[in-house]
Amino acid sequence: METIAIIGTGLIGRAWATVFARAGHPVRLFDAAPGAADKALGLIREGLSELRAAQLVDEAPDTIAARISAATTLQDAVRDAGYVQENTSEREDIKRQVFSDLDAAAPPDCILASSTSTIQTSRFAGHVPGRHRCLVAHPVNPPHIVPIVELSPAPFTAPEVVERTRALHEKVGQVPILVKKEIEGFILNRLQAALLLEAWHLVDEGYVSTEDLDKTIRDGLGLRWAFMGPFETIDLNAPGGISDYADRFGEKLHGMMQGTQYRRWEGDLVARVEAERRKLMPQSEHAEREAWRDRRLMALVAHKRAQDKGHR
Repeated sequence: METIAIIGTGLIGRAWATVFARAGHPVRLFDAAPGAADKALGLIREGLSELRAAQLVDEAPDTIAARISAATTLQDAVRDAGYVQENTSEREDIKRQVFSDLDAAAPPDCILASSTSTIQTSRFAGHVPGRHRCLVAHPVNPPHIVPIVELSPAPFTAPEVVERTRALHEKVGQVPILVKKEIEGFILNRLQAALLLEAWHLVDEGYVSTEDLDKTIRDGLGLRWAFMGPFETIDLNAPGGISDYADRFGEKLHGMMQGTQYRRWEGDLVARVEAERRKLMPQSEHAEREAWRDRRLMALVAHKRAQDKGHR
């Protein structure tokens, strides 16, 4: 099992450490903030106990946690790593410096991947000599529960690096997809943006409350989307499949959305949506609700795994 280096030990970094360690990899953590990596070790152990309770790991939490250690320097973290997952601040200047440091310190065949959700590979790695081994591996929060990973290489990323990264993520239980060309926001965030812009528009124009909009996704579209994507959904929603659906609904859907102008999220609109949400959930319950979300996601993932095994 090759060593995995995790650079940055916030929520995403800790989750990545869990992903790789539970798959059997030795994991080395580094964080520039003093004491952060050591603190992360305890938080990771707590998270592993929750995964064990949800039956999402087979080994004892202590066994998995023993594979994770904290390094005192970035150089020590990556010295014999086969793969690095970077999780530093979402700032291009910081990532450019971090990737310069990683390229100088990591073994020549080590893959350098970033968890960035907004910055394309060509913007933070184009200046380094080893740019051929750099790419984005963008997860969904929290990645130790939600398995999708968007692999977004630059034109200069070596195809072999992309394939090695895909194989690694598949091996550790993630679901990698390939972003075939660099694009702002990658794939998931663009799909999320389209839905969110329309959701805010419908609330802003007085068509629906925030509570009922959430119900529409939670108890409607979201139920199908938990196990099918939009193309499979429409394929099954017309007797003749995709072409039949396009003939029946294509023009109607295009016409429905023609001329829609999306307002910026600011001022009275944000205040109104915030007020509606705070009636449903006081800010004091935010952390508790986050934990509830993660438990529900774990239960859903466990259910999907059981269903998939039964289907096979």
